[in-house]
Amino acid sequence: MKYNQIKNTDLSVSNIIMGNMRLPQLSVSEIEHLIRTAMEEGINFFDHADIYGGGKSEELFAEAIQMNTSIREKMILQSKCGINSKGNYFDFSKKHILSSVDGILKRLKTDYLDILLLHRPDPLMEPEEVAEAFDELHNSGKVRYFGVSNQNPAQIELLQKYNAHKLVVNQLQFSIAHTPMIDSGIALNMNTDQSINRDSSILEYCRLNDIIIQAWSPYQNGFFKGPFLGDVDNFPELNEVIDGIAENYAVTNTAIATAWITRHPANIQVVLGTTNAQRLKDACKGSEIALTREEWYQIYKAAGNIVP
Repeated sequence: MKYNQIKNTDLSVSNIIMGNMRLPQLSVSEIEHLIRTAMEEGINFFDHADIYGGGKSEELFAEAIQMNTSIREKMILQSKCGINSKGNYFDFSKKHILSSVDGILKRLKTDYLDILLLHRPDPLMEPEEVAEAFDELHNSGKVRYFGVSNQNPAQIELLQKYNAHKLVVNQLQFSIAHTPMIDSGIALNMNTDQSINRDSSILEYCRLNDIIIQAWSPYQNGFFKGPFLGDVDNFPELNEVIDGIAENYAVTNTAIATAWITRHPANIQVVLGTTNAQRLKDACKGSEIALTREEWYQIYKAAGNIVP
């Protein structure tokens, strides 16, 4: 397992993250096995959100692992807040942030979060109010560091203007079949659909500002259209190329899909959403595979992208 330092923190993190959105689909014993497998593979970073399972994911996680001080010290715990309990609007008010964190800590049976992320952008956000909430959470010891998810450079700048705490994470969708973060940069100044800048150059912005990117849905096609791995009807060439490279490295296609993301010099973390322990182990094998430039671009082109 490869580890990277999140800049402006003291956190050394695995470049593979165990995501916990789907835990309510499992029994407590299955969840324990999944968590233990992750830790045995070297994963030390666990991602949550108060909206996952209506809070049930966090409860089940703590119950399954029998959360205690000894176990807590081996984990880096991150959670997200900012979506109301019914999931139908965003709320970055100070009251909501503070109450959300109290609920998260209670469900996870811990005194603090290593990182708190604001879950998606709230157009009604008042950055001064968010800053007050962050100050209170940090000063009370409830949250060590802060970040965002799915936010563009201007939204981050607006938050940072009023916030004394450096934003250190941005969680964004990224996979071989979902690459807006790099497409327009490669096809710059071309009269093609790929050249349209859909993300305000968020990848370069995060690298310039020492914000680590966490890639969610790393094996999904678009916005939950389904996995591209094994989908030979829609991605025949991509699967052929990935399978060929996987054979050369003696790993699964999941490992290569993971390695394609971790190969990027931005040290992107890969957020796994699987509830299958073997698939988790397969993904972890991609943590340290250093694809060649030729292999990386070969995969990118096989997904249907232009390399001028």
